[in-house]
Amino acid sequence: MNGRSKHLPADERRAATVEAVVDLAAEQNPNDITTTAIAQRMGLTQGALFRHFPTKDAILQAVMSWVTERLLARVDKAIEEAASPAAALEAVFMTHIDFVSDHPGVPRMLFGELQRPGETLPKRMAQTLIRHYGERLHTLLDAGKARGELHADLDPEAAATLFIGTVQGLVMQSMLAGDVTRIRSDAPGVFAIYLRGVGASS
Repeated sequence: MNGRSKHLPADERRAATVEAVVDLAAEQNPNDITTTAIAQRMGLTQGALFRHFPTKDAILQAVMSWVTERLLARVDKAIEEAASPAAALEAVFMTHIDFVSDHPGVPRMLFGELQRPGETLPKRMAQTLIRHYGERLHTLLDAGKARGELHADLDPEAAATLFIGTVQGLVMQSMLAGDVTRIRSDAPGVFAIYLRGVGASS
């Protein structure tokens, strides 16, 4: 962020704040991000930041809304453009991988919120995102079974859990390697193994 942040309209300032938090989360533990650090990244005072977000939780809520809107919009577009349920599963998988590669701070934010003790609105928003994502996977998996692309006795709940867990595993491996770019090169081979496991026909 640069000095331009000081003169943004309110909506753009809020969007710039979300961007700053996602960027910071790619560099450090999201739980350690302070409002001071956010303001400094944007070239603002804390007072200017709090004119748009009264609390840090309000900032986190905006981040979760941004993630939910952007990720699910990309997923829905991938599903709409796919020729079959199996093709849609692959498109969703690669779309998710691309999203994480473009915004490496996002999975760290999600993991951080899901691990927070107690109930908070940002945590509930993260849980809701996972649920809505899972519902889309269930629909695709059921459609794949109906078209004979997937095993007739496939458990959609287990298959959806494995799908999400596979993405999360790739994310964790890239974090451990300290190289988020490897997630794109690793993803096709990993998805091919998943697809064989759920019984998609070649």
